[in-house]
Amino acid sequence: MRGLFVTGTDTGVGKSVASACLLASMRAAGEPVRAYKPAVTGLDDPPGPTWPADHELLALAAGMDPEEVTSHRYGPAASPHLAAALAGEQLDPQALIARARELGDGHTLVAEGVGGLLVPLTGSFSVCDLAAALALPLVVVARPGLGTINHTLLTLQAARRAGLAVAGVLLSGWAAEPPPLELSNRETIAALGDVEVHTLPLLSGPDPDALAAAGDRLPWRRWM
Repeated sequence: MRGLFVTGTDTGVGKSVASACLLASMRAAGEPVRAYKPAVTGLDDPPGPTWPADHELLALAAGMDPEEVTSHRYGPAASPHLAAALAGEQLDPQALIARARELGDGHTLVAEGVGGLLVPLTGSFSVCDLAAALALPLVVVARPGLGTINHTLLTLQAARRAGLAVAGVLLSGWAAEPPPLELSNRETIAALGDVEVHTLPLLSGPDPDALAAAGDRLPWRRWM
């Protein structure tokens, strides 16, 4: 299967925007893309003024219906295993893997995790386990600011211990003139993590052309 698996160092670091940038760039380049997310939580929270829910954003970038991106949508802003339990459900790991493979059959798949790499989808099956089952190159999305060195290096360590092939790290919300701290963070993560580090600019909204232009900055062809 051809594609990428996108994870984050934490929730809210911009991995859905990064995934949308990759999808929009691939689609503009003629790639037959599909997006996949095992579950979406937090839909009870009021939507933001600019960005739609994760599955809606991914669907927009990939040219899909939001319901195709994930069939597991929950109101509480909680870990997927808890959100599912509160709804009287339990996610089925084999069904999640099968759905991702179905979407990736004959297409370039961008699969996005939920929260960080070790977030549980069930009591015994994590986002990391899903990434390992799909065996796609891993892209780690992180914040550029204070604290990102520790979070990013820990995520890289966990990924490599699980046998995942790390394609690169993306620092999201990168300023046009980044402060010295963020420049140092980029260099430190690259050196200590033995990984290539790229940046995505801060985007104002889900404009497909802007998403594609940001994704064009990334070497996704080489990563896959």
